[in-house]
Amino acid sequence: MNVTHKLNHIQKFSGKTQDELAQNLGVSFPTLNSWINGKSQPRAKAVEKIDFLYLEYLGDTSIGIDVIEKKVKKIKHLQQQFSDPYSLIMSRKDIYDDFLLSLTYHTNSIEGSTFNEPDVKSVLFDDVTIPNKSVQEHQEAKNHQGALGFIMRWIRDNSDNVDEEFIKHVHQILMNGIIPNAGVYRNHSVRIAGVNVPTSNFLSINNHMSEFINMFNDFQKKSINQVKHIAQTHARFEQIHPFSDGNGRVGRLLMLVLAFKYKMAPVIIRKEKKQAYYTYLEEAQIKNNIIPLSSFIFDGIFESYNLLST
Repeated sequence: MNVTHKLNHIQKFSGKTQDELAQNLGVSFPTLNSWINGKSQPRAKAVEKIDFLYLEYLGDTSIGIDVIEKKVKKIKHLQQQFSDPYSLIMSRKDIYDDFLLSLTYHTNSIEGSTFNEPDVKSVLFDDVTIPNKSVQEHQEAKNHQGALGFIMRWIRDNSDNVDEEFIKHVHQILMNGIIPNAGVYRNHSVRIAGVNVPTSNFLSINNHMSEFINMFNDFQKKSINQVKHIAQTHARFEQIHPFSDGNGRVGRLLMLVLAFKYKMAPVIIRKEKKQAYYTYLEEAQIKNNIIPLSSFIFDGIFESYNLLST
């Protein structure tokens, strides 16, 4: 793939304007425009930057265990600095609101919401109705606020393991008023748009979810295995795809539950990295290669620690 194609892909999947992309690459707008139109070619250092951004936004399935080991060291340092992220978030309304806004904006954007971040902030905290936006988009934002609140209270009040009723209730809150079967497993076949991953036959969902619950509650002791566990359970949940809609949002909230149980900050998956996220999920589900997804989830946890540090 040549430079022009890579730059077009970066723009498409990151949502960056040419001005923003030029700033990221440290060049002028005319220079970037010249590369995109094939009128000139970047030098070697600029090509390296372009390749880095391309892999960041579209995914790099060649990531090795050496990358994971470096990220484990970083996680351990952050866990020493922030010994209990859940308690810190719950004790500071400003931090809680930052997490609520970031998680809600990105998870709904991944699923197609056209709200920008200020829109989401207005809906969540000021009960504002955004002109020319659908009722469903408003409902999705408020429902995610309710689902996160339910989960945070559940973690506070329960030392129990997660069960199917918990997952169904999270789904019911998230999809209330959006689909008629909120909180109920699907009774029909579905395909995951844009990927080649077979989902569970609806007749097998009960058995597969029972196995998933055992997998989810099989907690690990070592940091490297903890993040791998989050990645494996997320990939498995998304492949089962137990609900008719809302599986991605439920799955990302389940990662939050595991992260808090492991005394880590929650995973934030930014909308700009949606394509890389899907690439890593498919790699884990089809090829059983969990390393790239684990590395990506480490980065999502680091994203949260940045919020804790502000």
